[in-house]
Amino acid sequence: MSRSKYGQGLQCLNHDIAVSSDIHVEDKSSESALDQSDSIGPDGNCTHESSASSAEDTRKVDDRIKIEEEDIHGKPDHEERIIVSFPDGDPENPYNWPMRKKIYILLAGIVAVINSTLGSSLPSNAINYIAPYFHVTDEQQLVLPISLFLVGYVLGPLIFGPLSETYGRRIIMLSSFVVFTLFTMACALAPNWPAFLVFRLICGINASSAIAVVGGLYADVFGNPVIRGRAMAIFMAATTCGPMLAPLISGFVSVVSWRWTFWVGLIVAGASLAFLSLLPETYGPIILKKRANRMRKESANPNIFAAIELEKKGARQMMTVTLMRPVHMIVYEAIVLFTCLYLSIAYAIFYLFFEAYPIIFEGLYHMNTGVAGLAFLPIMVGAVIALGIFLWYDTILQRAKKANANWASIEEYRRLPLACLGGPLYVISLFWLGWSASPHVHWIVPMLAGVPFGMGFMLIFMALLNYITDAYEVYAASGMAATSCCRSIFGAVLPLAAAPMYKSLGVSWASTLLGFLSLAMSIIPFAFIKYGDRIRENSKFCQELKKRKEQIAMENGKDKDKSVGHRHAAGPEELESGEKE
Repeated sequence: MSRSKYGQGLQCLNHDIAVSSDIHVEDKSSESALDQSDSIGPDGNCTHESSASSAEDTRKVDDRIKIEEEDIHGKPDHEERIIVSFPDGDPENPYNWPMRKKIYILLAGIVAVINSTLGSSLPSNAINYIAPYFHVTDEQQLVLPISLFLVGYVLGPLIFGPLSETYGRRIIMLSSFVVFTLFTMACALAPNWPAFLVFRLICGINASSAIAVVGGLYADVFGNPVIRGRAMAIFMAATTCGPMLAPLISGFVSVVSWRWTFWVGLIVAGASLAFLSLLPETYGPIILKKRANRMRKESANPNIFAAIELEKKGARQMMTVTLMRPVHMIVYEAIVLFTCLYLSIAYAIFYLFFEAYPIIFEGLYHMNTGVAGLAFLPIMVGAVIALGIFLWYDTILQRAKKANANWASIEEYRRLPLACLGGPLYVISLFWLGWSASPHVHWIVPMLAGVPFGMGFMLIFMALLNYITDAYEVYAASGMAATSCCRSIFGAVLPLAAAPMYKSLGVSWASTLLGFLSLAMSIIPFAFIKYGDRIRENSKFCQELKKRKEQIAMENGKDKDKSVGHRHAAGPEELESGEKE
Protein backbone atom coordinates (compact mmCIF):
# COMPACT_ATOMS: atom_id res chain seq x y z
CA MET A 1 0.00 0.00 0.00
CA SER A 2 1.53 3.32 -0.97
CA ARG A 3 1.19 6.72 0.64
CA SER A 4 1.14 9.93 -1.38
CA LYS A 5 3.16 12.96 -0.34
CA TYR A 6 2.58 16.50 -1.45
CA GLY A 7 5.92 18.10 -2.03
CA GLN A 8 5.30 21.72 -2.69
CA GLY A 9 4.50 24.22 0.07
CA LEU A 10 1.92 26.93 -0.13
CA GLN A 11 3.77 30.16 -0.72
CA CYS A 12 2.19 33.11 0.97
CA LEU A 13 2.88 35.88 3.48
CA ASN A 14 2.06 35.74 7.22
CA HIS A 15 0.37 38.39 9.80
CA ASP A 16 3.40 39.96 10.50
CA ILE A 17 3.84 42.20 7.47
CA ALA A 18 6.98 41.06 5.26
CA VAL A 19 7.92 43.28 2.31
CA SER A 20 9.72 41.05 -0.18
CA SER A 21 10.16 41.83 -3.85
CA ASP A 22 12.13 38.77 -4.76
CA ILE A 23 11.31 35.91 -2.42
CA HIS A 24 8.13 33.84 -2.11
CA VAL A 25 7.38 33.68 1.62
CA GLU A 26 5.59 30.60 2.91
CA ASP A 27 3.01 30.96 5.64
CA LYS A 28 2.16 28.56 8.43
CA SER A 29 0.24 26.33 6.07
CA SER A 30 3.52 25.59 4.33
CA GLU A 31 5.12 24.89 7.66
CA SER A 32 2.37 22.48 8.60
CA ALA A 33 2.31 19.01 7.23
CA LEU A 34 -0.19 16.85 5.49
CA ASP A 35 0.44 13.70 7.46
CA GLN A 36 3.89 15.04 8.51
CA SER A 37 5.09 15.55 4.94
CA ASP A 38 2.18 16.64 2.77
CA SER A 39 1.61 20.25 1.74
CA ILE A 40 -0.26 22.31 -0.79
CA GLY A 41 1.20 24.13 -3.76
CA PRO A 42 1.08 27.92 -4.17
CA ASP A 43 -2.05 27.74 -6.26
CA GLY A 44 -3.79 25.21 -4.04
CA ASN A 45 -2.68 22.23 -6.09
CA CYS A 46 -1.00 19.12 -4.74
CA THR A 47 2.22 17.62 -5.98
CA HIS A 48 2.89 14.09 -4.78
CA GLU A 49 5.11 11.03 -4.77
CA SER A 50 4.06 7.47 -5.48
CA SER A 51 6.07 4.28 -5.25
CA ALA A 52 7.38 2.71 -8.45
CA SER A 53 4.57 0.16 -8.34
CA SER A 54 1.88 2.87 -8.28
CA ALA A 55 0.53 4.40 -11.47
CA GLU A 56 -0.04 8.12 -11.77
CA ASP A 57 -2.91 9.16 -13.88
CA THR A 58 -4.27 12.58 -14.91
CA ARG A 59 -7.78 13.35 -15.97
CA LYS A 60 -9.80 16.40 -16.88
CA VAL A 61 -13.22 17.13 -15.50
CA ASP A 62 -15.57 19.82 -16.72
CA ASP A 63 -12.95 20.90 -19.32
CA ARG A 64 -11.19 23.04 -16.71
CA ILE A 65 -10.19 20.88 -13.79
CA LYS A 66 -7.10 18.77 -13.56
CA ILE A 67 -7.66 15.76 -11.34
CA GLU A 68 -4.91 13.56 -10.05
CA GLU A 69 -5.56 9.95 -9.04
CA GLU A 70 -4.17 9.15 -5.60
CA ASP A 71 -3.74 6.08 -3.42
CA ILE A 72 -3.51 7.59 0.07
CA HIS A 73 -4.03 7.11 3.76
CA GLY A 74 -4.02 3.33 3.59
CA LYS A 75 -7.09 3.06 1.34
CA PRO A 76 -7.41 -0.02 -0.90
CA ASP A 77 -6.04 0.56 -4.39
CA HIS A 78 -9.48 0.24 -6.00
CA GLU A 79 -10.85 3.10 -3.83
CA GLU A 80 -9.21 6.01 -5.57
CA ARG A 81 -9.21 9.56 -4.25
CA ILE A 82 -9.58 12.28 -6.87
CA ILE A 83 -7.74 15.52 -6.06
CA VAL A 84 -9.02 18.75 -7.59
CA SER A 85 -6.49 21.36 -8.66
CA PHE A 86 -6.18 24.45 -10.87
CA PRO A 87 -5.18 23.78 -14.48
CA ASP A 88 -3.08 26.37 -16.31
CA GLY A 89 -5.00 29.53 -17.09
CA ASP A 90 -7.94 28.68 -14.80
CA PRO A 91 -9.90 31.95 -14.35
CA GLU A 92 -10.83 30.93 -10.79
CA ASN A 93 -7.15 30.82 -9.80
CA PRO A 94 -6.52 34.14 -7.98
CA TYR A 95 -3.20 34.53 -9.84
CA ASN A 96 -5.22 34.78 -13.06
CA TRP A 97 -7.77 37.34 -11.89
CA PRO A 98 -7.95 40.65 -13.81
CA MET A 99 -5.79 43.47 -12.52
CA ARG A 100 -8.77 45.65 -11.54
CA LYS A 101 -9.91 42.91 -9.16
CA LYS A 102 -6.41 42.65 -7.69
CA ILE A 103 -6.28 46.43 -7.20
CA TYR A 104 -9.56 46.25 -5.29
CA ILE A 105 -8.05 43.56 -3.02
CA LEU A 106 -4.96 45.74 -2.51
CA LEU A 107 -7.18 48.68 -1.50
CA ALA A 108 -9.32 46.45 0.72
CA GLY A 109 -6.24 45.38 2.65
CA ILE A 110 -5.14 49.00 3.06
CA VAL A 111 -8.61 50.08 4.24
CA ALA A 112 -8.67 47.24 6.80
CA VAL A 113 -5.24 48.03 8.22
CA ILE A 114 -5.88 51.79 8.38
CA ASN A 115 -8.96 51.08 10.50
CA SER A 116 -6.89 48.74 12.67
CA THR A 117 -4.01 51.12 13.29
CA LEU A 118 -6.28 54.16 13.52
CA GLY A 119 -8.16 52.39 16.30
CA SER A 120 -4.95 51.61 18.16
CA SER A 121 -4.14 55.27 18.91
CA LEU A 122 -7.65 56.74 18.80
CA PRO A 123 -7.76 57.55 22.57
CA SER A 124 -4.35 59.28 22.54
CA ASN A 125 -5.62 62.87 22.56
CA ALA A 126 -8.96 62.01 24.14
CA ILE A 127 -7.54 60.59 27.38
CA ASN A 128 -7.52 64.00 29.08
CA TYR A 129 -11.31 64.00 28.69
CA ILE A 130 -11.88 60.29 29.34
CA ALA A 131 -9.97 60.22 32.64
CA PRO A 132 -12.03 62.93 34.43
CA TYR A 133 -15.27 61.39 33.20
CA PHE A 134 -14.41 58.01 34.75
CA HIS A 135 -12.62 59.60 37.74
CA VAL A 136 -9.27 58.00 36.85
CA THR A 137 -6.30 59.78 38.47
CA ASP A 138 -3.56 57.13 38.32
CA GLU A 139 -1.21 58.07 35.45
CA GLN A 140 -0.30 54.43 34.82
CA GLN A 141 -3.92 53.64 34.05
CA LEU A 142 -4.15 56.43 31.48
CA VAL A 143 -1.88 54.43 29.15
CA LEU A 144 -4.05 51.30 29.33
CA PRO A 145 -6.53 52.14 26.53
CA ILE A 146 -3.68 52.00 24.01
CA SER A 147 -1.62 49.32 25.75
CA LEU A 148 -4.51 46.87 26.04
CA PHE A 149 -5.31 47.40 22.37
CA LEU A 150 -1.72 46.38 21.58
CA VAL A 151 -2.06 43.33 23.83
CA GLY A 152 -4.77 42.32 21.36
CA TYR A 153 -2.11 42.57 18.63
CA VAL A 154 -0.19 39.85 20.50
CA LEU A 155 -3.14 37.49 20.92
CA GLY A 156 -5.05 38.05 17.68
CA PRO A 157 -2.51 36.84 15.09
CA LEU A 158 -2.12 33.54 16.96
CA ILE A 159 -5.84 33.00 16.32
CA PHE A 160 -6.59 34.61 12.97
CA GLY A 161 -3.48 33.50 11.07
CA PRO A 162 -4.16 29.74 11.39
CA LEU A 163 -7.94 30.22 11.06
CA SER A 164 -7.51 32.04 7.74
CA GLU A 165 -5.61 29.01 6.45
CA THR A 166 -8.41 26.68 7.52
CA TYR A 167 -11.59 28.63 6.71
CA GLY A 168 -10.31 31.19 4.20
CA ARG A 169 -9.38 34.87 4.19
CA ARG A 170 -12.82 36.37 3.52
CA ILE A 171 -14.77 34.91 6.43
CA ILE A 172 -11.98 35.72 8.94
CA MET A 173 -11.43 39.25 7.65
CA LEU A 174 -15.12 40.15 7.55
CA SER A 175 -16.20 38.49 10.81
CA SER A 176 -13.34 40.02 12.81
CA PHE A 177 -13.96 43.43 11.22
CA VAL A 178 -17.65 43.24 12.18
CA VAL A 179 -16.69 42.48 15.80
CA PHE A 180 -14.13 45.31 15.73
CA THR A 181 -16.83 47.69 14.48
CA LEU A 182 -19.33 46.61 17.14
CA PHE A 183 -16.85 47.04 19.98
CA THR A 184 -15.76 50.42 18.65
CA MET A 185 -19.40 51.37 19.19
CA ALA A 186 -19.21 49.73 22.63
CA CYS A 187 -16.26 52.00 23.50
CA ALA A 188 -18.40 55.02 22.62
CA LEU A 189 -21.12 53.74 24.95
CA ALA A 190 -18.87 52.43 27.75
CA PRO A 191 -20.60 52.88 31.15
CA ASN A 192 -17.44 52.70 33.28
CA TRP A 193 -13.65 52.48 33.14
CA PRO A 194 -13.27 48.66 33.46
CA ALA A 195 -15.84 48.09 30.71
CA PHE A 196 -14.07 50.61 28.52
CA LEU A 197 -10.75 48.79 28.94
CA VAL A 198 -12.31 45.40 28.18
CA PHE A 199 -13.91 46.82 25.03
CA ARG A 200 -10.52 48.21 23.96
CA LEU A 201 -8.88 44.81 24.41
CA ILE A 202 -11.55 43.09 22.31
CA CYS A 203 -11.17 45.81 19.67
CA GLY A 204 -7.42 45.18 19.56
CA ILE A 205 -7.79 41.41 19.22
CA ASN A 206 -10.16 41.73 16.26
CA ALA A 207 -8.28 44.65 14.68
CA SER A 208 -5.17 42.45 14.56
CA SER A 209 -6.87 40.28 11.94
CA ALA A 210 -5.85 42.76 9.24
CA ILE A 211 -2.23 42.65 10.41
CA ALA A 212 -2.28 38.84 10.44
CA VAL A 213 -4.17 38.10 7.23
CA VAL A 214 -3.50 40.85 4.67
CA GLY A 215 0.02 39.63 3.87
CA GLY A 216 -1.44 36.26 2.91
CA LEU A 217 -4.25 38.02 1.04
CA TYR A 218 -1.71 39.75 -1.21
CA ALA A 219 0.34 36.57 -1.65
CA ASP A 220 -2.83 34.81 -2.82
CA VAL A 221 -3.38 37.15 -5.77
CA PHE A 222 0.05 38.57 -6.68
CA GLY A 223 2.11 35.72 -8.09
CA ASN A 224 4.91 38.04 -9.20
CA PRO A 225 7.15 38.57 -6.13
CA VAL A 226 8.24 42.03 -7.30
CA ILE A 227 4.67 43.29 -7.61
CA ARG A 228 3.72 41.60 -4.35
CA GLY A 229 6.67 43.19 -2.55
CA ARG A 230 5.70 46.64 -3.76
CA ALA A 231 2.10 46.05 -2.73
CA MET A 232 3.33 45.09 0.73
CA ALA A 233 5.46 48.25 0.87
CA ILE A 234 2.34 50.35 0.29
CA PHE A 235 0.55 48.28 2.92
CA MET A 236 3.34 48.95 5.45
CA ALA A 237 3.19 52.67 4.77
CA ALA A 238 -0.53 52.50 5.56
CA THR A 239 0.22 50.78 8.88
CA THR A 240 2.38 53.77 9.81
CA CYS A 241 -0.03 56.44 8.57
CA GLY A 242 -3.09 55.07 10.40
CA PRO A 243 -1.85 55.76 13.96
CA MET A 244 -0.77 59.27 12.94
CA LEU A 245 -4.28 60.29 11.90
CA ALA A 246 -5.95 59.21 15.15
CA PRO A 247 -4.47 61.94 17.44
CA LEU A 248 -5.61 64.52 14.92
CA ILE A 249 -9.18 63.19 15.04
CA SER A 250 -9.34 62.71 18.80
CA GLY A 251 -7.67 66.05 19.47
CA PHE A 252 -10.32 68.10 17.69
CA VAL A 253 -13.38 65.91 18.29
CA SER A 254 -12.86 65.21 22.01
CA VAL A 255 -13.38 68.89 22.77
CA VAL A 256 -17.04 68.27 21.96
CA SER A 257 -17.21 64.89 23.70
CA TRP A 258 -14.70 62.09 24.16
CA ARG A 259 -17.43 59.66 23.07
CA TRP A 260 -17.53 61.35 19.69
CA THR A 261 -13.94 60.23 19.14
CA PHE A 262 -15.21 56.67 18.99
CA TRP A 263 -18.36 57.61 17.09
CA VAL A 264 -16.08 58.99 14.36
CA GLY A 265 -14.09 55.76 14.48
CA LEU A 266 -17.38 53.86 14.12
CA ILE A 267 -18.39 55.95 11.10
CA VAL A 268 -15.06 55.21 9.41
CA ALA A 269 -15.35 51.51 10.25
CA GLY A 270 -18.95 51.33 9.03
CA ALA A 271 -18.09 52.91 5.69
CA SER A 272 -15.09 50.59 5.40
CA LEU A 273 -17.23 47.54 6.19
CA ALA A 274 -19.46 48.34 3.21
CA PHE A 275 -16.35 48.46 1.02
CA LEU A 276 -14.89 45.24 2.48
CA SER A 277 -18.16 43.31 2.11
CA LEU A 278 -17.35 42.80 -1.59
CA LEU A 279 -14.05 41.06 -0.78
CA PRO A 280 -13.88 37.70 -2.62
CA GLU A 281 -12.28 34.57 -1.23
CA THR A 282 -8.63 34.61 -2.36
CA TYR A 283 -7.15 31.53 -0.67
CA GLY A 284 -6.59 28.93 -3.40
CA PRO A 285 -7.09 25.80 -1.24
CA ILE A 286 -10.47 27.09 0.00
CA ILE A 287 -11.59 27.91 -3.56
CA LEU A 288 -10.67 24.36 -4.56
CA LYS A 289 -12.49 22.99 -1.52
CA LYS A 290 -15.70 24.71 -2.64
CA ARG A 291 -15.14 23.40 -6.15
CA ALA A 292 -14.64 19.84 -4.89
CA ASN A 293 -17.79 20.11 -2.77
CA ARG A 294 -19.76 21.28 -5.78
CA MET A 295 -18.37 18.45 -7.91
CA ARG A 296 -19.23 15.84 -5.28
CA LYS A 297 -22.85 16.98 -5.36
CA GLU A 298 -23.04 17.17 -9.15
CA SER A 299 -21.35 13.84 -9.82
CA ALA A 300 -22.53 11.96 -6.69
CA ASN A 301 -18.91 10.81 -6.34
CA PRO A 302 -17.84 11.02 -2.67
CA ASN A 303 -14.16 10.48 -3.52
CA ILE A 304 -13.54 13.95 -5.02
CA PHE A 305 -11.48 16.11 -2.66
CA ALA A 306 -9.43 19.30 -2.48
CA ALA A 307 -5.96 18.95 -1.01
CA ILE A 308 -6.84 21.02 2.06
CA GLU A 309 -9.52 18.49 3.02
CA LEU A 310 -6.80 15.84 3.40
CA GLU A 311 -4.66 17.89 5.75
CA LYS A 312 -4.18 16.70 9.29
CA LYS A 313 -4.55 19.64 11.64
CA GLY A 314 -4.57 19.17 15.37
CA ALA A 315 -3.26 20.29 18.72
CA ARG A 316 0.22 18.92 18.01
CA GLN A 317 0.64 21.01 14.88
CA MET A 318 -0.70 24.09 16.68
CA MET A 319 1.85 23.65 19.46
CA THR A 320 4.87 22.70 17.35
CA VAL A 321 4.34 25.08 14.42
CA THR A 322 2.12 27.98 15.40
CA LEU A 323 3.37 28.52 18.94
CA MET A 324 6.63 26.69 19.64
CA ARG A 325 8.64 27.32 16.49
CA PRO A 326 8.60 31.15 16.84
CA VAL A 327 9.80 30.75 20.44
CA HIS A 328 12.46 28.29 19.31
CA MET A 329 13.69 30.76 16.70
CA ILE A 330 13.93 33.60 19.21
CA VAL A 331 16.02 31.46 21.55
CA TYR A 332 18.31 29.75 19.05
CA GLU A 333 18.42 31.99 15.96
CA ALA A 334 20.63 35.07 16.41
CA ILE A 335 19.16 36.81 13.35
CA VAL A 336 15.62 36.44 14.68
CA LEU A 337 16.61 37.36 18.25
CA PHE A 338 18.37 40.62 17.37
CA THR A 339 15.80 41.55 14.74
CA CYS A 340 13.05 41.10 17.36
CA LEU A 341 15.03 43.23 19.80
CA TYR A 342 15.59 46.10 17.34
CA LEU A 343 12.05 46.12 15.95
CA SER A 344 10.56 45.88 19.44
CA ILE A 345 12.49 48.91 20.67
CA ALA A 346 11.62 50.93 17.55
CA TYR A 347 7.94 49.95 17.76
CA ALA A 348 7.75 50.70 21.50
CA ILE A 349 9.25 54.18 21.00
CA PHE A 350 6.76 54.76 18.17
CA TYR A 351 3.84 54.13 20.55
CA LEU A 352 5.58 55.87 23.44
CA PHE A 353 5.36 59.08 21.39
CA PHE A 354 1.58 59.07 21.88
CA GLU A 355 2.34 59.77 25.53
CA ALA A 356 5.40 61.98 24.96
CA TYR A 357 4.01 64.34 22.31
CA PRO A 358 1.22 65.73 24.53
CA ILE A 359 3.84 66.35 27.24
CA ILE A 360 5.98 68.29 24.76
CA PHE A 361 3.49 70.18 22.63
CA GLU A 362 0.72 70.70 25.15
CA GLY A 363 3.00 71.09 28.17
CA LEU A 364 5.89 73.14 26.75
CA TYR A 365 4.13 74.93 23.89
CA HIS A 366 0.64 75.14 25.49
CA MET A 367 -1.14 73.89 22.35
CA ASN A 368 -4.67 72.57 22.62
CA THR A 369 -5.19 68.87 21.97
CA GLY A 370 -6.36 69.38 18.39
CA VAL A 371 -3.36 71.45 17.31
CA ALA A 372 -1.01 69.14 19.21
CA GLY A 373 -2.38 66.28 17.11
CA LEU A 374 -0.95 67.99 14.03
CA ALA A 375 2.52 67.27 15.40
CA PHE A 376 2.15 63.65 14.25
CA LEU A 377 1.72 64.56 10.58
CA PRO A 378 5.48 64.96 9.86
CA ILE A 379 5.94 61.31 10.92
CA MET A 380 3.41 60.34 8.26
CA VAL A 381 5.27 62.46 5.71
CA GLY A 382 8.50 60.67 6.63
CA ALA A 383 6.82 57.28 6.14
CA VAL A 384 5.68 58.29 2.63
CA ILE A 385 9.22 59.45 1.78
CA ALA A 386 10.57 56.12 3.04
CA LEU A 387 8.13 54.31 0.75
CA GLY A 388 9.57 56.24 -2.19
CA ILE A 389 13.11 55.33 -1.10
CA PHE A 390 12.14 51.67 -0.85
CA LEU A 391 10.60 51.61 -4.34
CA TRP A 392 13.63 53.41 -5.78
CA TYR A 393 16.04 51.00 -4.12
CA ASP A 394 13.94 48.03 -5.21
CA THR A 395 14.20 49.19 -8.83
CA ILE A 396 18.00 49.33 -8.48
CA LEU A 397 18.01 45.85 -6.95
CA GLN A 398 15.93 44.36 -9.77
CA ARG A 399 18.25 45.90 -12.38
CA ALA A 400 21.28 44.54 -10.55
CA LYS A 401 19.73 41.07 -10.52
CA LYS A 402 19.08 41.16 -14.24
CA ALA A 403 22.70 42.26 -14.75
CA ASN A 404 23.87 39.39 -12.49
CA ALA A 405 25.65 41.82 -10.17
CA ASN A 406 27.46 40.01 -7.37
CA TRP A 407 26.04 42.15 -4.56
CA ALA A 408 22.45 41.41 -5.62
CA SER A 409 22.96 37.70 -4.87
CA ILE A 410 24.25 38.29 -1.31
CA GLU A 411 21.45 38.11 1.25
CA GLU A 412 22.87 40.85 3.48
CA TYR A 413 23.30 43.41 0.68
CA ARG A 414 19.83 43.09 -0.77
CA ARG A 415 17.82 44.77 2.01
CA LEU A 416 19.97 45.69 4.99
CA PRO A 417 21.44 48.89 3.45
CA LEU A 418 17.97 50.41 3.93
CA ALA A 419 18.22 49.73 7.68
CA CYS A 420 21.74 51.16 7.69
CA LEU A 421 20.17 54.40 6.46
CA GLY A 422 17.05 54.18 8.62
CA GLY A 423 18.87 53.50 11.90
CA PRO A 424 20.88 56.74 11.98
CA LEU A 425 17.84 58.74 10.83
CA TYR A 426 15.85 57.29 13.72
CA VAL A 427 18.59 58.19 16.23
CA ILE A 428 19.00 61.72 14.85
CA SER A 429 15.26 62.34 15.14
CA LEU A 430 15.24 61.46 18.85
CA PHE A 431 18.17 63.75 19.68
CA TRP A 432 16.65 66.45 17.46
CA LEU A 433 13.31 66.23 19.28
CA GLY A 434 14.85 66.15 22.76
CA TRP A 435 17.20 69.11 22.42
CA SER A 436 15.02 71.38 20.29
CA ALA A 437 11.86 71.04 22.42
CA SER A 438 12.01 74.24 24.44
CA PRO A 439 9.74 77.25 24.96
CA HIS A 440 12.60 79.33 23.52
CA VAL A 441 12.65 77.38 20.23
CA HIS A 442 9.83 77.63 17.69
CA TRP A 443 7.44 74.66 17.83
CA ILE A 444 8.03 73.80 14.17
CA VAL A 445 11.63 72.74 14.93
CA PRO A 446 10.83 69.77 17.24
CA MET A 447 7.78 68.97 15.15
CA LEU A 448 9.92 68.51 12.02
CA ALA A 449 11.95 65.88 13.86
CA GLY A 450 9.04 63.61 12.95
CA VAL A 451 10.15 63.48 9.30
CA PRO A 452 13.43 61.58 9.88
CA PHE A 453 11.64 59.60 12.61
CA GLY A 454 9.01 58.35 10.15
CA MET A 455 11.65 57.65 7.50
CA GLY A 456 13.86 55.74 9.91
CA PHE A 457 10.99 53.75 11.39
CA MET A 458 9.74 52.58 8.00
CA LEU A 459 13.18 51.81 6.56
CA ILE A 460 14.19 49.76 9.61
CA PHE A 461 11.03 47.68 9.42
CA MET A 462 11.11 47.19 5.66
CA ALA A 463 14.74 46.14 5.67
CA LEU A 464 14.77 43.79 8.65
CA LEU A 465 11.47 42.08 7.87
CA ASN A 466 12.69 41.49 4.33
CA TYR A 467 15.98 40.14 5.67
CA ILE A 468 14.06 37.61 7.79
CA THR A 469 12.09 36.67 4.69
CA ASP A 470 15.16 36.30 2.48
CA ALA A 471 17.21 34.41 5.06
CA TYR A 472 14.58 31.89 6.18
CA GLU A 473 12.17 31.62 3.23
CA VAL A 474 9.99 28.60 4.11
CA TYR A 475 10.50 29.28 7.83
CA ALA A 476 9.94 33.04 7.48
CA ALA A 477 6.35 32.83 8.74
CA SER A 478 7.57 31.66 12.14
CA GLY A 479 10.19 34.41 12.17
CA MET A 480 7.50 36.95 11.37
CA ALA A 481 5.29 35.62 14.14
CA ALA A 482 8.18 36.01 16.57
CA THR A 483 8.81 39.65 15.58
CA SER A 484 5.10 40.47 15.65
CA CYS A 485 4.53 39.14 19.16
CA CYS A 486 7.72 40.69 20.57
CA ARG A 487 7.12 44.16 19.22
CA SER A 488 3.47 44.18 20.30
CA ILE A 489 4.49 43.21 23.85
CA PHE A 490 7.11 46.00 23.95
CA GLY A 491 4.62 48.44 22.40
CA ALA A 492 2.11 47.64 25.12
CA VAL A 493 4.55 47.79 28.06
CA LEU A 494 7.14 50.52 27.38
CA PRO A 495 4.64 53.40 27.01
CA LEU A 496 3.66 52.77 30.64
CA ALA A 497 7.02 54.34 31.57
CA ALA A 498 6.62 57.40 29.33
CA ALA A 499 5.03 59.89 31.75
CA PRO A 500 7.24 59.01 34.75
CA MET A 501 10.38 59.06 32.60
CA TYR A 502 9.65 62.41 30.95
CA LYS A 503 8.67 63.99 34.26
CA SER A 504 11.70 62.75 36.19
CA LEU A 505 14.35 63.20 33.46
CA GLY A 506 12.82 66.07 31.54
CA VAL A 507 12.05 66.13 27.82
CA SER A 508 15.68 66.55 26.74
CA TRP A 509 17.24 63.73 28.74
CA ALA A 510 14.30 61.33 28.34
CA SER A 511 14.56 61.69 24.55
CA THR A 512 18.34 61.41 24.80
CA LEU A 513 18.00 58.13 26.70
CA LEU A 514 15.79 56.78 23.93
CA GLY A 515 18.28 58.09 21.38
CA PHE A 516 21.20 56.24 22.96
CA LEU A 517 19.11 53.07 23.20
CA SER A 518 18.28 53.36 19.49
CA LEU A 519 21.94 54.10 18.72
CA ALA A 520 22.94 50.81 20.34
CA MET A 521 20.28 48.99 18.30
CA SER A 522 21.35 50.66 15.04
CA ILE A 523 24.57 48.61 15.10
CA ILE A 524 22.54 45.44 14.42
CA PRO A 525 22.07 45.79 10.62
CA PHE A 526 25.76 46.68 10.21
CA ALA A 527 26.67 43.59 12.25
CA PHE A 528 24.39 41.48 10.06
CA ILE A 529 26.14 42.75 6.93
CA LYS A 530 29.54 41.82 8.37
CA TYR A 531 28.70 38.55 10.14
CA GLY A 532 25.36 37.53 8.65
CA ASP A 533 26.78 34.86 6.34
CA ARG A 534 28.59 33.20 9.25
CA ILE A 535 25.48 33.37 11.42
CA ARG A 536 23.45 31.68 8.69
CA GLU A 537 26.10 28.99 8.28
CA ASN A 538 25.63 28.08 11.96
CA SER A 539 21.83 28.26 11.82
CA LYS A 540 19.96 24.94 11.86
CA PHE A 541 17.03 26.47 9.99
CA CYS A 542 19.20 28.10 7.30
CA GLN A 543 21.21 24.92 6.84
CA GLU A 544 18.06 22.86 6.54
CA LEU A 545 16.79 25.34 3.96
CA LYS A 546 20.07 24.96 2.03
CA LYS A 547 19.66 21.18 2.02
CA ARG A 548 16.10 21.54 0.75
CA LYS A 549 17.27 23.69 -2.16
CA GLU A 550 20.07 21.28 -3.03
CA GLN A 551 17.72 18.31 -2.93
CA ILE A 552 15.13 20.06 -5.09
CA ALA A 553 17.85 21.02 -7.59
CA MET A 554 19.00 17.40 -7.77
CA GLU A 555 15.48 16.13 -8.27
CA ASN A 556 14.73 18.69 -10.96
CA GLY A 557 17.77 17.42 -12.83
CA LYS A 558 16.53 13.84 -12.90
CA ASP A 559 15.06 12.29 -16.01
CA LYS A 560 11.31 12.82 -15.61
CA ASP A 561 10.57 9.78 -17.77
CA LYS A 562 12.25 7.57 -15.16
CA SER A 563 10.42 8.97 -12.16
CA VAL A 564 6.75 8.70 -11.33
CA GLY A 565 6.67 11.73 -9.02
CA HIS A 566 8.92 14.28 -7.36
CA ARG A 567 10.27 13.35 -3.95
CA HIS A 568 9.78 16.18 -1.50
CA ALA A 569 12.56 17.88 0.43
CA ALA A 570 12.69 17.62 4.20
CA GLY A 571 9.94 19.86 5.56
CA PRO A 572 9.72 21.95 8.69
CA GLU A 573 7.97 19.15 10.58
CA GLU A 574 10.85 16.82 9.84
CA LEU A 575 13.26 19.45 11.12
CA GLU A 576 11.30 19.49 14.37
CA SER A 577 11.53 15.71 14.70
CA GLY A 578 15.23 15.83 13.91
CA GLU A 579 15.83 18.41 16.60
CA LYS A 580 13.98 16.27 19.14
CA GLU A 581 16.11 13.30 18.26
